[in-house]
Order: sequence, then C-alpha cells, then structure tokens
Amino acid sequence: MATKLSQDELKQQAAWKAVEYVQSGMVIGLGTGSTAAFAVDRIGQLLKENTLRDIVAVPTSIRTYEQAKGLGIPLATLDEQPELDVAIDGADEVDPALNVVKGRGGALLREKMVELASKKFVCIVDESKLVSGLGGSKDAMPVEIVQFCWKYNLERLQKLPELAGASAKLRMAGDKPYVTDNSNYIVDLYFQEPIKDAYAAAKAISACTGVVDHGLFLDMVDVCIIAGADGVRLQDK
Repeated sequence: MATKLSQDELKQQAAWKAVEYVQSGMVIGLGTGSTAAFAVDRIGQLLKENTLRDIVAVPTSIRTYEQAKGLGIPLATLDEQPELDVAIDGADEVDPALNVVKGRGGALLREKMVELASKKFVCIVDESKLVSGLGGSKDAMPVEIVQFCWKYNLERLQKLPELAGASAKLRMAGDKPYVTDNSNYIVDLYFQEPIKDAYAAAKAISACTGVVDHGLFLDMVDVCIIAGADGVRLQDK
C-alpha cells in the first residue's frame, strides 16, 4: 500500500520539479512562503554541487533574501536585474484558468513586481490550493494599503460592489497591525462564495487611492506544477 505523502512532501515535490526550469546563467525570481522555500533550498544545493552555475536571484521578501544569502545564492534587485528568465513561487489559491491568489505570507507587492518582470512564472502548489473560483477557500485575499487612514480604506474596500459579500479585516501581528516589508498594512478580504468577476474586483481595488496592491494575480502564471496523491502534474496556458 502506497504511503500517503504529507503536505510538506507534496510541496517539496512541486518545488523540485519547478527548479528543473532553472538553467546555468539565468536570472531568477525567488518566491516567498513554505513551498517556495523548498525551491530556494534546492537551488542552493545545486549551486553547491556545481550542477547549476552563474545564477543570479532576485528575492521577493526579506525572509527569502536571508534564506538565499545563507545558502550562498548570488542576489540582486530589480534595479540591477530588471529582466528575469524565470520566477518560482507558490500560491494560496489556483483556479482552473491559472489565476491565483497570493500574499497570505505578506509579500504580495514584491512577489507581483518580480513575477511581472519574469519571462516565465512557474507556480508551485499542492492540490489543497486548487479552487473552482478565486476566494473559494474562504481564507484571506490580501490587499496591501498605506498605513495613513487605514480604517478609511478598509471601509471603502468593504463597500465596493465588486466585492459584495466580502468581510474586511486588518491583519494583526499580536496586538499590533501586521507591517509588510514595505512598511504598509494588509487588509484581508474573506469571501463566503468565490468572487463573481475577479477582473472587475482587481480593477476596483486598484482604483482606490491608498491601496498599494492586491493578491489577485491574474493572467500571470505560465505553468502551474501541482503535487498530489497521484504525483506531480503540469498545467499550462
């Protein structure tokens, strides 16, 4: 009888498969979160073994920067490397069209910047992240906002017709608001039903002055690597 793999083992399978897209001499984007961390570890291992050479990586968070630096991966920023060959990152939700929700780890702005600068965005998930529609997990869909008058913006988001049915909550870290690497706050939106029109929702959120960015990553994923009980499968556009 086959042993059922843990969620971490599934994440590692997806991450290692994604690293197969990385070749020597590439500039790569390194994502943030538990699944992406397995990919960063793997790249560090292959560099140490000299299987990969001349890699330059752009991390999407302070946490990923510290992990990659500790592994000896050469690092840069988008200022120095504005065009990336491939970015590898996880997602919190993936719909059938490969639109995704990201940012429950708090790094959505830097993740979106790095992934939009990449020729190929490889998304890595275990099958628990698959949804019929974005917002369908009933977990947080994050919106990064400036600290100034945060309550005003939270209430504006709550009232957007494109987000009908959503509840908005300021993300906390203990008894204080959670602060991103960019010194902003995050409002988490919770949906009871999948978002009716994710494109309209994204446009409406972005139109609110004081919103920095949101966790709807639409038309960005080129290939999604999904690890499940039956192994690893690839889905592309």
